[in-house]
Amino acid sequence: MGRSPFFTAARLAFVLAAALAFTAPAQAQDKPPLLVFAAASLKNALDEVNAAWTKQSGVEVRASYAASSALAKQLEEGAPADLFLSADIPWMDHIEKKNLVRAGTRGNLLGNSLVLIAPKDWKKGQVKIGPNFDLAGLLGDGRLSVGAVASVPAGRYAKASLEKLGIWPSVEKKLAEAENVRAAMAFVSRGEAPLGIVYSTDAAADPNVIVIGTFPGDSHPPIIYPVGVMAASKNPAAESYRKYLAGPDARKTFIKHGFTVQSGSSS
Repeated sequence: MGRSPFFTAARLAFVLAAALAFTAPAQAQDKPPLLVFAAASLKNALDEVNAAWTKQSGVEVRASYAASSALAKQLEEGAPADLFLSADIPWMDHIEKKNLVRAGTRGNLLGNSLVLIAPKDWKKGQVKIGPNFDLAGLLGDGRLSVGAVASVPAGRYAKASLEKLGIWPSVEKKLAEAENVRAAMAFVSRGEAPLGIVYSTDAAADPNVIVIGTFPGDSHPPIIYPVGVMAASKNPAAESYRKYLAGPDARKTFIKHGFTVQSGSSS
């Protein structure tokens, strides 16, 4: 008995669908996605940069944001990232000493500043930040929200500045330490801490906080964001992406979000 035209058409459609399903993964593998480990403070700006890069190159970027310390430790344990963007030089130094950074690909990408933030309904006005200013008095019974001072770059910069200004002893027992700078900002944004220390770019990204003071640049080590391609990366787009980050289009986006741009020379 002959097969009906409907049966033949249905079988043909099934074969075509199966063929497409089989070939689609192979086509996707022509441009595998880039996996980027980046400091939490970069999220808003880097998401925008990545969208522009993907539109231009056809390569998807999958970014994992966290404290630089946490990301560096994951890289040590074999996490398969293609690039690392750290919020400070010491964590990039750390993984470079482990031979995890491809030679010749490391450079300084961005800079930032450190600010004191409060909830948007803060009524006490601007704070003049200088030697021995009364941060403990401003806190009252509340806590100062910061990134973990032993590991998170924003926390380490904050501690260095407070020590230089001579007020660390008065506030070190009033800290609310967070796992990354965005988490530190969230405590203030939600009203769970009266004050916090974050990067200026973070403060600009949250409408529920205001900047009430800026820490002198000479009170802490320069805030530098280095970038490097991982030695184990097999992605052919990694180097092009790294160069794009230092190029004019990406720089415009970073500047728009409040970062300063570096020369890109090796550190």
